[in-house]
Amino acid sequence: MMDNISVIIMFTLSGLSGTNSYRVILFALTLLCYCLIWLVNLTIIVTVIVDKKLHEPMYIFLCNLCINGLYGTAGFYPKFLMDLLSTTHVISYAGCLLQGFVLHSSACAEFSLLVLMSYDRYVAICRPLVYHSVMTKQRVCVFVFFAWLIPIYLVFMGTVTTSRLRLCGSHIPKIYCVNWLIGKLACSVSIANVAIPAFNYTFYFGHLFFIIWSYVFLIRTCLKSKEKRTKFMQTCVPHLFCLLTFFVCLLFDLLYMRFSSKQLEQSTQNFMAIEFLFIPPMINPVIYGLKLTQIRNRILPFLTSLD
Repeated sequence: MMDNISVIIMFTLSGLSGTNSYRVILFALTLLCYCLIWLVNLTIIVTVIVDKKLHEPMYIFLCNLCINGLYGTAGFYPKFLMDLLSTTHVISYAGCLLQGFVLHSSACAEFSLLVLMSYDRYVAICRPLVYHSVMTKQRVCVFVFFAWLIPIYLVFMGTVTTSRLRLCGSHIPKIYCVNWLIGKLACSVSIANVAIPAFNYTFYFGHLFFIIWSYVFLIRTCLKSKEKRTKFMQTCVPHLFCLLTFFVCLLFDLLYMRFSSKQLEQSTQNFMAIEFLFIPPMINPVIYGLKLTQIRNRILPFLTSLD
């Protein structure tokens, strides 16, 4: 795998060691899971695109959230399914960087889209009189554009920095690649490789504080009005649930990467690693599809017509 300590052409992924005895069952379950993720997300995406009545900020943001769910899972499931059918679990250097880029940028884009959704709910409930003048179609398009562009740019810069590292190893103790684990294989510490992730973490912690700030105002406003409480329950509760699900899953993965214990069984480590690639992409469209009346009223007639 290495000609010398600075030339790495392949990485080994050790997360699937010990799964040979049940890899066929695991493959079938994973494939089923991936198909369900595509089904539920594609249902929301097509419903929002086709129905012009749903061309409103909240539904546009939801549509992009589902697109991002498909984008992020595409960086993991196809490679994971191939690994389950293979006896050797390796990934090329370029493939590892690409996978890390897709997973990182998807996680960051999800955070950005959830922030936009919280801002949309804040304006809709706390400042309803100016909602249509603030959330114009042009402004929503700009918001969505930057919600994709900024994460992709920030993660791209991190990936470029990682690609310039001189590596002294090729073993990744996980079932997929992330930049942080590649960086741990570096022969020496790079200032840029520390500064860029630090900036990215700070930037997205700022997102978290903005969400908390918006919900403080939302809850304050809703306590004063029964009508606004009803609106909060209908539109903010699914968003809050999706936000907490994503944050908890991502937190588990980050804690696992940095403080993982060898005492944990490999299957437990793998579950902690894929939570944010399984639960949010599956749960988000289901929760919104069931809770948001306009989407539910468009999906249920179609489903009943199939009976």
